[in-house]
Parts: sequence; structure tokens; C-alpha cells
Amino acid sequence: MLIVPEHPMLSVRRQCELLGVPRGGFYYEPVAVNPEDLALMRLLDEQYTRMPFYGVRKMTAWLKTVGYYPDVKRVRRLLRLMGLMAIYRKPNLSLNGTDHRRYPYLLRGVPVLRRDQVWSTDITYIRLRGGFVYLVAIIDWFSRYVLAWRLSNTLDAGFCLEALDEALLRGLPDIFNSDQGVQFTSSDFTGRLEQAKVRISMDGRGRCFDNIFVERLWRSVKYEDIFLHDYETIGQVRTGLGRYFPMYNDERLHESLDYRTPGQVYFQGFAGGHA
Repeated sequence: MLIVPEHPMLSVRRQCELLGVPRGGFYYEPVAVNPEDLALMRLLDEQYTRMPFYGVRKMTAWLKTVGYYPDVKRVRRLLRLMGLMAIYRKPNLSLNGTDHRRYPYLLRGVPVLRRDQVWSTDITYIRLRGGFVYLVAIIDWFSRYVLAWRLSNTLDAGFCLEALDEALLRGLPDIFNSDQGVQFTSSDFTGRLEQAKVRISMDGRGRCFDNIFVERLWRSVKYEDIFLHDYETIGQVRTGLGRYFPMYNDERLHESLDYRTPGQVYFQGFAGGHA
């Protein structure tokens, strides 16, 4: 599969339509924002990575301590734009006129004792020099192994479905956990899981600690790669993360895994003392 941005006859949009893939993952242009918003978004990203439990009002108050004075409405808008607040489907606004099915959170108090017992997913904001893109990843809870990831400059469900399809080639989890964002409540996404007989779990709206292993992954990705590089394009980010995730899976030792790598635990099935 090859998208040619400079094709003399076919636009990127048309090439993606012909190949049946979402165009957001192949555009090389990041989402553009004005410089003032971009500066605020960089600060919000760094603070959210440190303090994922901060809500809009605390974020607004924190910005004042570092010399920025946006109002609450603006901070909320930027956090939603960045994907750092789940974007929920409003009642009666789905295309077929009905709400999405409500799925309970299935993992409270459940010990995770083996690979492929629980997978989970989330979307995060990846800053670029002149804008940003979105990253989705799917992780195995037991081993912390990253099963699949995709980048996009849109928040449509297409790049999430691509990641899910790749992950499902490795096997099937008993439970798949996500937040209630529209990408993960879409009929295409839940339908894939239901067809595979996978139980669906969804976080409560105060989500950051329901999906704690993905939040920890985002912290590692940002401190160990994104914040260390001043990426300019989605192509550069894709190349950088293409190096980072194999290192994370196969070389990076985790204290919680008894100083083993996620790959060792996922493929050998031993995780030391953690549950």
C-alpha cells in the first residue's frame, strides 16, 4: 500500500478513497494552529503528562502560575482539540438517531494474571513544531506490550480501526477497555470486537486512572521521545515512533515486570510479582 503525496493525477484524498483507508493517517501536514494557542497547548501537554488528573479549572489556574491567562472556555477547547479530554457523543446526535450502547467498566478489582486477558486503548496529542497530530495505541495490560499504533491528523475513527485490526491479527483479548470517546463507541469499532466475541469495557468519565497503563505509556513516550525531539512533520514522528516502540517493547526494562521487557513477558508469559 503506497500513498504518493505528489502524484500528478490523483490527490491524497482520492488515493485514500481508492485504497479504502482514512486519509488522516497519510497526510504529511500537521493540524495547524495559531502560535499563541500552540504555546498554550505545549504547556498543557507537559502539565497533563505530569498531572493527568487535573481538570479544566485546575489547568486554567496552573497556567496563571506560569504567566498565561486564558479563560476556562479556551482551555477546555484546547484540551478537547488535543484529545486530552474524551470527546463524548451527545444524546441523539449519532447518525442513526440513537445513542451508542452503554458498556460497563469491567476491570474494577479484577486481577490481571496473563497476556491477552485485557487490552486497552487511548488517543493522545503529539506536538510538532508548527502544529500537532494524534497517536492511538493498543496495549496488553499484563505485559505492557504495545500491540499496535497509528498516527493521524484527524480524530475520525479510521486510524483507531486500523490499529485494532492490526492488534487482532496477534490474537484475541478476553476484555477490551477504552474510554467513551466517539472513536471507540462507533458501531464499526465495537462491531469488530463483538464479532470477535471480545467483551467490551468502558471507563467512567473520570477516566485517567481507569486506563492507567495507557496513561503511563503516554508519559514514557513523551518524556523519552517526543519531548526530546522537535519533530516538524507527521513523517518524522512516524519514523521516530517507529524506532521508539520496538525499543519500548523489546529493550526497555520495567521495574513492575521484575526488570523484564514487555516483549519478554508477552511472549514468555512471566511477569514477576505484578498483577
